[in-house]
Amino acid sequence: MTKPGESNTTETKPAVERAARLSTFAQALEEIKTDLSEMWLPRIYRERILQMRTRSHALPVQAKNAEVEIQHTLLGVELKIGRHRMMCPDLATARYLAVFARARVNAVAVPYDISRISRLADELESSWHRMLLLVEHVARERHQSFRSRLRNLLINDVQREIEEAGAGTAVPQFNQNTKQRRA
Repeated sequence: MTKPGESNTTETKPAVERAARLSTFAQALEEIKTDLSEMWLPRIYRERILQMRTRSHALPVQAKNAEVEIQHTLLGVELKIGRHRMMCPDLATARYLAVFARARVNAVAVPYDISRISRLADELESSWHRMLLLVEHVARERHQSFRSRLRNLLINDVQREIEEAGAGTAVPQFNQNTKQRRA
């Protein structure tokens, strides 16, 4: 028991340390998001991808640490997420979907115009790898557990923001102007 006028440092010390840790995680997250600015993956998704005609594509629900890899088979290109395999029409689409699978997103908008997917896949992969490099840079003098937690918090933010933005419609909207002119 503590006497009046004395503070109980054993009870407040863990709370203060936890608050300091949370503020450092929050600061690190904000620093990484600020450094990425235009290359923040959800921002690219909202501002560039959702603005074009897209179709919705569901990804299999995966475990937290499911490995994502692109495989070239005799039948074409496959995206392997954990134990699930998905056929992809081409390498660009597989690369595009792999970024969102690593972020553990369940449904994503895929551009209907296949000629744009390759460039977007490049940008998304660059954003993803830059984010991971910034985690290592920001937490370079910290313990591995700090880096892992920071990485998971960032991935959770990416997942949450992309899911909030939505996956678009299942079938893209088409302009139905098919009236023929009469001469």
